[in-house]
Amino acid sequence: MRSKAWLWWTVAGTLVTGGYFLLPAGSLTRSLVYNAIGTVSAVVMLAAARRNDRGRRVAWLLSAAGTGVWSAGDFCYTYFVFGLHHEPFPSVADVCYLSAYPLLMGGLLILVRGRSAGQGRAAVIDASIVATGIGLVLWVFVMQPIAADGTTSVVARAIALAYPAADILLLTLVVRLLVAGAARDTSVRLLVVALCLLLGADVAYSVVSAYTTYDEGVFDAGWLLSYVFWAAAALHPSVRAPITADRDDGRPRFGRLRLALLACSSLLAPAVLLVQGFQHPRHVEWLAVGGCAGVLFLLVVVRMDGLVREVRTLAMCDDLTGLPNRRELEQRIRAGLGAAAHVALIDLDDFKAINDRLGHGVGDRLLVAVAARLTGAARGGDTVARLGGDEFAVLLPGAGDVEARVGALEAALAEPFTVGPHRLLVRASIGVADSAGTDDPFEPLRRADVAMYAAKETGGRHVRYTSELDVQATRWAELGAELRGALDEGQFFLVYQPIVALPEGRTVGVEALVRWRHPARGLVDPAEFVPVAEHNGLIVELGAWTLREACTRMQHWRRTLGADAPEKMSVNVSARQLSEPDLPRTVAAVLAETGLPASCLTIEVTETAVFDSTVALDTLRAVKLLGVRIALDDFGTGHSSLGLLRIAPVDVLKVDKSFVDDVAIPGRAAIPQALIEVSNHLGLTAIAEGVETVGQAKALYAMGYRYVQGFLFGHPAPDPLAHLHDLGVVVPASSGLDG
Repeated sequence: MRSKAWLWWTVAGTLVTGGYFLLPAGSLTRSLVYNAIGTVSAVVMLAAARRNDRGRRVAWLLSAAGTGVWSAGDFCYTYFVFGLHHEPFPSVADVCYLSAYPLLMGGLLILVRGRSAGQGRAAVIDASIVATGIGLVLWVFVMQPIAADGTTSVVARAIALAYPAADILLLTLVVRLLVAGAARDTSVRLLVVALCLLLGADVAYSVVSAYTTYDEGVFDAGWLLSYVFWAAAALHPSVRAPITADRDDGRPRFGRLRLALLACSSLLAPAVLLVQGFQHPRHVEWLAVGGCAGVLFLLVVVRMDGLVREVRTLAMCDDLTGLPNRRELEQRIRAGLGAAAHVALIDLDDFKAINDRLGHGVGDRLLVAVAARLTGAARGGDTVARLGGDEFAVLLPGAGDVEARVGALEAALAEPFTVGPHRLLVRASIGVADSAGTDDPFEPLRRADVAMYAAKETGGRHVRYTSELDVQATRWAELGAELRGALDEGQFFLVYQPIVALPEGRTVGVEALVRWRHPARGLVDPAEFVPVAEHNGLIVELGAWTLREACTRMQHWRRTLGADAPEKMSVNVSARQLSEPDLPRTVAAVLAETGLPASCLTIEVTETAVFDSTVALDTLRAVKLLGVRIALDDFGTGHSSLGLLRIAPVDVLKVDKSFVDDVAIPGRAAIPQALIEVSNHLGLTAIAEGVETVGQAKALYAMGYRYVQGFLFGHPAPDPLAHLHDLGVVVPASSGLDG
């Protein structure tokens, strides 16, 4: 109910104002109703002011005091008219009216300062242009006739002139408030309406009074409604809302309304000249018009200079984060060429997935938070810039400890980011380069870019540029171009490595592995082309092809071999694929297309692909909901393997070959022994990888491993089942595991 108090007040005040005009003109009752509206409005402002913070409480207390003093003037005027039957000028009522202006302007000034931080010069100039133009109109048509009137006393003329002068000052503050962009708040809009009504009534009264007499009439509505809307502004809930960066970012605003206001104000001088020229050609106020025209011209020139500076600043500034942009960074690199300086190029690895899953609003707020973190971690003299998208750069001048400075940037990004209801972990790849041996300002950024992509491929947090990276980048570029053709021309094929059950050595599953038969190079090592596919994004298309091909083959085996067919097909999925929101839909579509039951498919992922990635974990959960099993490949090599088991939807642990190599040597089996115990305790299936000798197989079986994979049981081959039978590798006879 309290949140609607301003609305009820506005409706009631408007109705009472309308009722005021239904009362007999010139009656005491009508006058008392007028006075009551002002007094009650002051009381409402006073009560509302107490609910504000200290700074704005003072502003609204001054507004309440000003309204109260103004209302006191109304009571004095009523006393003179109905008590003394006399309307003296000047009188105590005028003292009250003029005393109210400083109070009202003081309260308004506090609000203006709070709302126009960072726009001081531009806002002052804009307000001065408007005030000068309207001030000229008031001088020529109101103030000058008053000043030239010799029939009244000097004191009377001074007080009469004080009213329009005070209105000009009040108008200046209103314009300051408007150009600051604060009118986005409803409370400020109501306040502006109140001020416009007050100023409109004042100016209209001054103009009419300069040429004729004014009795009660339509101008009263302006004064009365100004009371009502001023009190409504104090009551509105938005008046207590904190002024945050989201609400008032301090950036210059130059919209159409502002431009129109300044243009009209600038044209007032020639407009006054035309009006006076038509009315009284021989009595034109040349000095006033010429002086104001000159002042307006100078103010507009200064404002245009400021606007040009603002445009230049914005052209060198990132609009979202406020950081320097690529153009500004390149200029600073150019200025520092020849000096000891480094550039750190930072790319957020999972940002696209965050945008796709949580929306661009969350993504933008994350970028702002990243910008703040980097700025806080940078040292004095460093330049933090946003190059676009999710790429940032930091220019590190001087020959200090670059490793420590880059390490500080890494540490700043390692902590989770809280963006609304989301807690996000961001993994960043950083490339570091210097400008040694070059006078090209673009070269340090290019080198840092090469190093950054090397960091992405190696999984490192940051990589320093070396000339060898250029050779690798060239090779990757050539290979990347050929990958596209390889996909289109069908140069890829799959091989399958058996996963066997101990002790009998029965093939219970196979792992699909992609191979590339290049027409000129022959077989290309997967360790060479997979990172390139990850880098250029083709891994997503290649992964989808691999998944479809593997599921098609598995379903073929199920139809042709029946009970002799493997039970599970394992397909590797990369970190890049996990960052794509379409992966669960792709898996579902392939299963539907091939007819393969979801329970026959296992998706294998590495620890590094899942670690610190909320998006990857969400993707895996969505895949698991389809009925597909999840295997954690190369388990044990990551730096938080056991912690990952608590949050990842894992069904299978594939123990890395590095723990299997020495498993048959006494005293070297502690880790694989611990891992099988962890697997059994968590209800997971453990598969030991890289088994190459019978001794390793026996030792693993003795520990409790029932599933293994390795060259002992078969190399990857296009038809692993035929390969096994051809080799005669059918245990236990050949391995002795049952003995």
